[in-house]
Amino acid sequence: MEMQASAPTPPPSHGGEAPTKKGLVSTLMEATLRSSSFKEDSYFVSSLKDSEKKALEEFKCRLHKSDHFSNAAPDSKAPHVSMWGIPLLGGDERADVLLLKFLRARDFRVQDALVMLEKCLDWRKEFNADGVVDEDLGFKELEGVVAYMHSYDREGHPVCYNAYGLFKDKQMYEKIFGDDEKLKKFLRWRVQVLEKGINLLHFKPGGVNSMIQITDLKNMPKRELRVASNHILSLFQDNYPEMVARK
Repeated sequence: MEMQASAPTPPPSHGGEAPTKKGLVSTLMEATLRSSSFKEDSYFVSSLKDSEKKALEEFKCRLHKSDHFSNAAPDSKAPHVSMWGIPLLGGDERADVLLLKFLRARDFRVQDALVMLEKCLDWRKEFNADGVVDEDLGFKELEGVVAYMHSYDREGHPVCYNAYGLFKDKQMYEKIFGDDEKLKKFLRWRVQVLEKGINLLHFKPGGVNSMIQITDLKNMPKRELRVASNHILSLFQDNYPEMVARK
């Protein structure tokens, strides 16, 4: 993909299952790979098929009845449950974009999409995903090297770069992945990078609603990073549906 040398005006911010055993390269690529002819969804409800519109309305009805929403907002006129600052119920068009992402990730099977969304809400609460962007996790040596947001493609998608060759150095590998606590901290940092990218999306019909991922596999220690990469992919597939346009 040809990238612009300088970034255009940034878009305004708005206030799966774990992989099975297979080659690491194919595992890294398969979760979000799109062909060059992939056409991103516009998220206009008017452009949906009748069956998809019906699924979206059924999804909303089931959300109203979900314990996650009834417990958080006993008054149905005050839906407090949100993701990335977007109330999931209440008529916000940005919510339609979010809900459609979960539906598309489960091929418009409403019950499966509902289970996915509820698990995602539970995970975000437990992980404190809404607060991770502002945390200082102490990975200064990884910033701008291993995973980082930089610039936009020609269509305005924010671009996330990933490069893991740094971990070919055994000392650096042990420093970051030496034990379970270090791995958990790294995963939190990697989610932080993704959340920063999510905050650049419009969540608006016809807007920029996904990002580009570019991964440099040169010098990456495949065997050593298998556990970390599987954790990352599992988190991203389960909790960030349809957030990547191309990889």
